[in-house]
Formats: sequence, structure tokens, C-alpha cells
Amino acid sequence: MSLRTLVPDPVKTPLRSIRNQLVPKTGAELEFWRSRHTLDDGRFQNDHYERLMLGMAEEPDSSFLAGKIVADFGCGPRGSLVWATDAALRIGIDVLADRYCDEFTSDLLSHAMVYLKATEKVIPLPEGFVDVMFTLNAIDHVDDFPRMCSEIIRVIRRGGLFVGSFNLEEPAGPSEPQRLDERLIDDHLLGRLEVQSYRLTAKPKQGDIYAPFFAEPLPYHRGEEGYLWVKAVKP
Repeated sequence: MSLRTLVPDPVKTPLRSIRNQLVPKTGAELEFWRSRHTLDDGRFQNDHYERLMLGMAEEPDSSFLAGKIVADFGCGPRGSLVWATDAALRIGIDVLADRYCDEFTSDLLSHAMVYLKATEKVIPLPEGFVDVMFTLNAIDHVDDFPRMCSEIIRVIRRGGLFVGSFNLEEPAGPSEPQRLDERLIDDHLLGRLEVQSYRLTAKPKQGDIYAPFFAEPLPYHRGEEGYLWVKAVKP
């Protein structure tokens, strides 16, 4: 029997909070990407991003990005926008962008992307600079959720697109301090945008976690773990 089984549920939440305070967020995130780099045999694999991001945007191909500035908030070092070759400029935004450049240099230099280091307070881009902003399971990694939602909205141009994937009701961890729900996301982000598409699914018990979005979404009940895909316009 594991220690996890022995610890009663009412005790798990405070223990998790203590663990999150003791484990530095940046260290946990870097360790994840180091392990992922090893699993990918020393070269990040990124072929899956095209299917995912086009699915999130409900677009058949990347032509809707033609001549546009596209960004990915919380991009990681894997080359999440390598598929978006129609874009005029591809920007990966991440608080660890400089560390990724140092640790995974050859990977990042091969992605034809600009990697931009943000802070926990600001995205260093002019207001209205981005035409299309993606974020894929990343915004729960921020320390100040309301502030970073405001920053994301600020850098999108009027009439520009926001395309996001959110993990709902996922317990907070060392690298993911936010536990997101629909109300929190609406209060600080979607309530300030014009939502065009809003898709929910419960968390699959096994396999590809995003598979229901490409087939039949699983019934979702508030309070349980699940996934939200949103496409919205900045008015």
C-alpha cells in the first residue's frame, strides 16, 4: 500500500500546498522538459502541435495565419509553432525562454520562431501586437492569473483571435500553481472577449487526453477534471 493511499483526503490538500511552496516552480518545469528531451531521444518532437492547434482553432490548415503575427503563450521549448509556416512572424512566449535557449540551443535555433522571455507580470510586447494568440495547457502555470490574463488580452490586436486550451479542476502542483475552473476563466479572460467557440469534455480515463475533441466530447460536469477549448475575438 502506498503512502498516497494511507493519507486521508482532508490531509492531502494542505500537504500539497506545503510541497508546492518547497519545490521551486522553475526547477520543476525545467526538470519536466529535460526528461521530455531525453524521451524524445535528444531532439524535441513537435509534429503533434499542428493537429492540436488547428483543432483548437477549428481550421483545416494554417492558411488563416497568412501574413499574421502568431504567438503561443507558455510555449515551452518544443517548437509549438513550427507548423505555422504561413505566418509572418511566430513568437513563443515563456518565462523560461532564456533557460531553454541555454539548455536546448540546437532545438530552438531550428524552429524558425522568436522565443521571447516574459515575466510573471508582463509580456514585453506592444499593445495590440499579436494577431493570433494560442495557449495550450499553460496559463495554469502562472503565479498571478488575473494579471497575466490582462497581459494576454493587451497584446492581442482588436479583432485578433485568442485560441486556448485549459485544464479544468486539475489540482495545483509545483509547476502549475493555479487550479482553474470555468468561472475563474470567464471572470478574468473570456468575459473580456467575444467567444466564438466553447467546447468542453470530461477527462478520458486513458489514452490521448484531447481525443474527445476530435470525436465525441465526453459529458462534463462542473467540479470534475476536464478540458476546455475556446476560440474568441478581442472586440
